[in-house]
Amino acid sequence: MLKLKTLTILLFLFFSTLIADTINPSLLSIKENKLGWYDVNWKVPTKNNKALSIDAHLPESLELIGTAQQKIVPGAYIETSRFKTKEGSILGKKISVEGLEATQSQVLLRLEMNDGSVFTTILGPEKSEFIVPLKPSKLDVAIEYWKMGTIHILEGSDHLLFVFSLLLIVIGFKQLIKAITAFTVAHSITLVLTTLGWIHLPAAPTEAIISLSIMFLAAEIVLKQRGGTCMTEQYPWLVAGFFGLFHGLGFAGALAEIGIPESEVPLSLLMFNIGVETGQLIFIAVVLVIMTLLGAILPEKLRLDVRKYVPYAIGAIAAFWTIERVVSFLPISV
Repeated sequence: MLKLKTLTILLFLFFSTLIADTINPSLLSIKENKLGWYDVNWKVPTKNNKALSIDAHLPESLELIGTAQQKIVPGAYIETSRFKTKEGSILGKKISVEGLEATQSQVLLRLEMNDGSVFTTILGPEKSEFIVPLKPSKLDVAIEYWKMGTIHILEGSDHLLFVFSLLLIVIGFKQLIKAITAFTVAHSITLVLTTLGWIHLPAAPTEAIISLSIMFLAAEIVLKQRGGTCMTEQYPWLVAGFFGLFHGLGFAGALAEIGIPESEVPLSLLMFNIGVETGQLIFIAVVLVIMTLLGAILPEKLRLDVRKYVPYAIGAIAAFWTIERVVSFLPISV
């Protein structure tokens, strides 16, 4: 029979792997280059080198010009194509995606018109089609970018694991508020600066630094458990703020892929960031409730085992991500 501590590690690794294996949203980008001509980019995540079984359906008034270009990149299937409308504009027409209910996935839809107007929405199992309105309202933009920010953070297993690690180190409500506030301010700064094009760091190294930040916190948790004095416990705002700068670069990368309407840059940035904070607060609230319940229900020995071995599981997951991400941008031939 497995020892209790071994079972604890296995269970934590299992559930953490499930979180890490979350399928990211697909992306359907439609851009009107000149009146009546549209460039379409259809990006679908892959799992085990197989794309999700979902299909995008464009308005029937669009006619494919030439053939679609297809390619597979790490983690995604991409199809680019060009269409010409046979009858006027696609305003008022329907765009839909088939297979979302079966796959329980989502699609980020972005439509950019020749006059500069931009429409964005999220399609999912409960809403798989979108009627292109005549003109997007500020309220529509605000709601959609808030939803995108919330979804991004809740599906970002590395960002959530970093926040979870902070919760295991920081003691006291006041100190926790300092850490979360510093993390929020820092990633908001780099999110804005990167989106505006004032700073830039390639995505792969950024993601590697993010996973390294989780490894650092895992080591800090172990140090604290052994009676040592860790930097994160002494200066939670400093550590959270420093690594928050890199997490903000990761958020900016996601927002860059989605795109933002040129006429609503401040509003889109603000609402996406508020969405990120909304998702982060939801996660913190849920984790604190679960930790409180488990603390009241689990026997003391089991609580001690979980507390002791969880940081090693966190570190192992982060180390795997780090190696995987570093290999992705190093000139190493396998």
